[in-house]
Amino acid sequence: MRSQRSTSRLSRKQRLFNIGWVALFLLPSAIPLLLFRVVPMIASAWISLHEWNMIGAMQWVGLDNYISLLSSAETWQILGHTLLYLIGYLPLVFFGGLLIAVALNRKLKARGLLRAAYFVPVVTSWVAVALVWQWLLNPSNGLVNHVLGILHLPQPGWWTDPAWAMPSVILASAWKDLGFVMVILLAGLQAIPQEIEEAAMVDGANAWRRFWSVTFPLLTPSIFFVLIISLINGFQVFDQVNVMTGGGPSGASQVVVGKIYDLSFRYGEAGMASALSWILFAIILGITAVQMHGQKKWVNYA
Repeated sequence: MRSQRSTSRLSRKQRLFNIGWVALFLLPSAIPLLLFRVVPMIASAWISLHEWNMIGAMQWVGLDNYISLLSSAETWQILGHTLLYLIGYLPLVFFGGLLIAVALNRKLKARGLLRAAYFVPVVTSWVAVALVWQWLLNPSNGLVNHVLGILHLPQPGWWTDPAWAMPSVILASAWKDLGFVMVILLAGLQAIPQEIEEAAMVDGANAWRRFWSVTFPLLTPSIFFVLIISLINGFQVFDQVNVMTGGGPSGASQVVVGKIYDLSFRYGEAGMASALSWILFAIILGITAVQMHGQKKWVNYA
């Protein structure tokens, strides 16, 4: 009994010793994480319960900021704009990235060069990309409308037209993020054992049947990751909107993060901005939780 107790105490001390060493090695990354992530989040939650212009003293208002935002028609309007962006952006970036990944997974000449070319926009500054697309979609002298005019097709007003402002942002966003989706899905495709597809080919499955019955199920973990990341990024869209349209014209392309920016730095309503940030956080958390729960029904980790 004594030997068992002493062994148990020794193992407990050993575990504590190991935990101490792990904590020591994690400190260089844990301290910045705490200072620049956790502390600002706690501060933001506290500010959301106050009325504050970032200069004077804070005034306690409790949940009034949340109530005011949730009862405002403008809040629901910008949430609708954000959802509209997601509805256009997600299919384009996913199916486009999947198509490119499947094409570049084949043995092609200059395959490495093509992969690099598709990935270049991902590492390009959003400001530069947005400015280029603003020029391409310029209604008067943009390249896109010039080509449409040659083909005798309608020439939209793009980012200057309330009806076309959000599609303009969606096109620019999908073009920039295609490379990221392509790389993730391409890695997933290359991780699939070639023997499985060869066995399906021997069994007489055509290319479409092999993709749908063999490749796609084995690719679902990568697809799930891409959907989660793209959805979160989509809810946080801001840079391209700010540069291309500024939320206009007439607020037609205003999104949630753009409204948070305006509340903070244009109108000096830090409390309202923080409350809207937490509302956005709750929406993203809820949708991500639903996706995490639903993955059990369609994601194959075998």
